[in-house]
Amino acid sequence: MAPLDVLARNESVNAGVGWLSTGLVAFVVVQSVLSGALLWAGFAAILLAVVVLPPIWMRDWRVMAPWPLLLVSAVAALLGGYGLSTEVAGYFVVAGFALLTAVEIDAFTSVEMSRRFAVAFAVLSTLAVQGLWVIAQYYSDLWLDTGFLHSQRELQVDIVAVTVVGLVMGVLFEWYFGRVEHVGTYEQLDDTARSP
Repeated sequence: MAPLDVLARNESVNAGVGWLSTGLVAFVVVQSVLSGALLWAGFAAILLAVVVLPPIWMRDWRVMAPWPLLLVSAVAALLGGYGLSTEVAGYFVVAGFALLTAVEIDAFTSVEMSRRFAVAFAVLSTLAVQGLWVIAQYYSDLWLDTGFLHSQRELQVDIVAVTVVGLVMGVLFEWYFGRVEHVGTYEQLDDTARSP
């Protein structure tokens, strides 16, 4: 068995890396609050809530979304939390959040989506999340005197860029999960794991 398959199929490894990623996101929340980046802290807190929802709901610490998706989202949140490539990090966090939501709906609920539909759903969700993020940035600039939004052109470029990132991430994960039956995918969960 290839090393990638071992990592993907091992429930404990998936949960371990998933909780490590969760810890990174929790760290970003605290660090962002302490540094006064309240908007980023709030977004990271929402991401954290989505990540920990399945293990809390299932009452099993091993029930986590696939670790590659969690790790990408956590690293992007960490980079954004430290102000490194903030715009690019924001694209990946928004796209990762939308894709993570689609994966969790598919994996941990009775809703069944084909992988291609999940990709389309994730891209549309990315656009929706980006829209909410822009609204949050607008009110942050208005009330907290931050400087997120500079021009309409920049805003349009952001929307196009995050859409492209969401599409690329969705296609990459569709390709990945099509070749590796990951422990966090729909097919790996039995009926017992699905019941609350």
